Amino acid sequence: MKTTTKEPTATTILDKETFATPVGPLTVALRDGRICGAWFDEMWPGLERALVRRFGAIELRDSPRSACGEKITAYLAGDLGALDAIEIDVDGTPFQRAVWDALRRIPVGATTSYGDIARELGNARAVRAVGRANAVNPVSVIVPCHRVVRGDGDLCGYAGGLERKRWLLQHERAITLSLPA
Repeated sequence: MKTTTKEPTATTILDKETFATPVGPLTVALRDGRICGAWFDEMWPGLERALVRRFGAIELRDSPRSACGEKITAYLAGDLGALDAIEIDVDGTPFQRAVWDALRRIPVGATTSYGDIARELGNARAVRAVGRANAVNPVSVIVPCHRVVRGDGDLCGYAGGLERKRWLLQHERAITLSLPA
């Protein structure tokens, strides 16, 4: 009887770095020096599953601070523009990528609405689709989905929780008052 063996699948090596923040640990995954995943710790298992769906077998290796890591550290220390230079490696539909590109154009200290982004992308009726693309953003904070608020300016919808969103916006000086929870 002839036995067949399965070819082993290649494992994608991703570097992993974790950062202490006032609102909990932020963990990032990097491939070839570009961030392909970033989320706060309790959200990390879902992101790790998404990375496996994207890359197949992965191996996460704790790594020393990378150039991206230094920029995240600088951002957390108050250099609010430091994230702008971070390269990302994301996989999404053309529409999702357009939304994520639009998010990266929101200036530090500013907010916008789902409707504003939909209009910027040429389809004012795509508000829910913009919200969904925002919700599946694999590189939270770096692609600043926290800068999107409701059309009336109220905080809404952040997978990491509204307290984190509030902290990020206060850190970036987009809001200065403590808003009710």
